[in-house]
Amino acid sequence: MVVSGGTLVGGQALISKYTGGITNDALLDTGAANAGKKEIKGPLTILLVGIDPRKPSTPPLSDSILIAHIPKDMSTAYLFSIPRDSYVEIAADEKSGVRSHNNKINAAMALGSQVDGKIDVVNGFKVLSKTITDYTGIKEFDAAAIINFGGFKNIVEALGGVSMVIDMDVKSEHLTPEGKQRPRSSRCPIRSDCPHPYIGPQAYYKKSTKPVRLEPWQALDYVRQRYEFKGGPKMTDYDRQRHQQQFIKAMAKEAMSADVITDVGKMTKILDAAGESLTFAGGGNSPIEWAVALKGLNVDDMATIKIPGGGKFEPGTNKYLGEQFTDPALADEFFDAVKKDRVAEFLLENPTLVNKNG
Repeated sequence: MVVSGGTLVGGQALISKYTGGITNDALLDTGAANAGKKEIKGPLTILLVGIDPRKPSTPPLSDSILIAHIPKDMSTAYLFSIPRDSYVEIAADEKSGVRSHNNKINAAMALGSQVDGKIDVVNGFKVLSKTITDYTGIKEFDAAAIINFGGFKNIVEALGGVSMVIDMDVKSEHLTPEGKQRPRSSRCPIRSDCPHPYIGPQAYYKKSTKPVRLEPWQALDYVRQRYEFKGGPKMTDYDRQRHQQQFIKAMAKEAMSADVITDVGKMTKILDAAGESLTFAGGGNSPIEWAVALKGLNVDDMATIKIPGGGKFEPGTNKYLGEQFTDPALADEFFDAVKKDRVAEFLLENPTLVNKNG
């Protein structure tokens, strides 16, 4: 895209515009601003955190936590999720006053962002990142991003939608078939009063064997769902994680398609939208420089990974604490494979961990 701009000056202006609006290397806290750019070469591990739109005065919850591992040859990527309800040890943080304690992992960012009566999202992200490294043993991330799912819809609109295989029947808890907010029942004025407070017709995503073209609102609605419906298949947050991984893969495929990367106007719209919903840290490198470095990545070969998990309960009671890996040894082996860049070999030995349609 920079080359097609015609002049070096135009290319530099473009990079400057989108680097300034999106990039914040403080997320990584690697000292990149002082140490200069870090070379983009594999293996690479990237932390992606999705947050739901909330008031600026409200601490952000990390609703989605995804990690992408790119091997040394940078030919493909492996996507896996950390369940947002994982019951873990939250990392201590002096700046926010957070003490080390056990809690659901999505609390880490919210707690860490509360600094001196103000919301510091960057510090919250750092507490979450430290909690994840302690939990998985993955000591460093080469790039990181915070994605606001409310504004993320604008990126999908700039792409013109995405194509995904719908791997199970899903009904929307939130929207009507026309994409409007479902009305709340008068018996459920507060969300916590009942698990399903909405009434009326629901958007319906029917299981398919081939990719289905989804409108932006449909794609984002589909990947938000985690509730089963009467007569439908059993659905949990693990299904939602899988759908989010598939969505990221579909977006990457769409963004790297020829009719997007050769269309400066469309690319500009995507980057404008990203500026409203994305905060990116790339070790001193801009999102555009990362895109150029990863241009050889085969999105079709990208694999989405499921790590078996289930509920964790307080010993001797039925009190639900959160989620845990049901095979901790297997999870540790997988994280060790990520650290040693042996994910391909690990998956050959454990093929059931690869999601179908992923």
